[in-house]
Amino acid sequence: MSDLVIYFSRDGENYFGGVLKNIEKGNTEVIAEYIQEFTGAELFKVEPALEYPADYMECIDVAKKEQQQDARPEIKKTLESIADYDTIYIGFPNWWGTLPMPMFTQLEQLDFAGKVVMPFVTHEGSGFGSSQRDLKKLCSGAEIMDGLSIPGANVYDAKDTVKIWIEK
Repeated sequence: MSDLVIYFSRDGENYFGGVLKNIEKGNTEVIAEYIQEFTGAELFKVEPALEYPADYMECIDVAKKEQQQDARPEIKKTLESIADYDTIYIGFPNWWGTLPMPMFTQLEQLDFAGKVVMPFVTHEGSGFGSSQRDLKKLCSGAEIMDGLSIPGANVYDAKDTVKIWIEK
């Protein structure tokens, strides 16, 4: 049995401490790759079938509407099963207090019974918000461990923090 990282990440225009910046790799993806480096975990990136707007402000408006409608946006490819994995790392940016809605689309389709879930979030000051409560519902039957919360602006300085969190 091995480990798996299921994550959502957005590159392009992002918000950093009051400033919009273009990034080539999404913050959550940086953390997912650290986890892969330390654990050998496989990576599965959840990607919406219809990409979010490149403009940050438009993107967050779309994300807020999806959340208000409790939408389940279609995703490019679906992970069918996690039966071959013991530990599932679940990573996402905090969007409006919880996981981006494409993560709901994916996670609701999986059987988490008997799995260990290690959640991680990137954010700009809001931490996990209500996402841990949502994860308990989405990952029914899993043992959900203490999560790792990393400010997006700090992801490139967080490698040691990720390693310590994994080893706990």
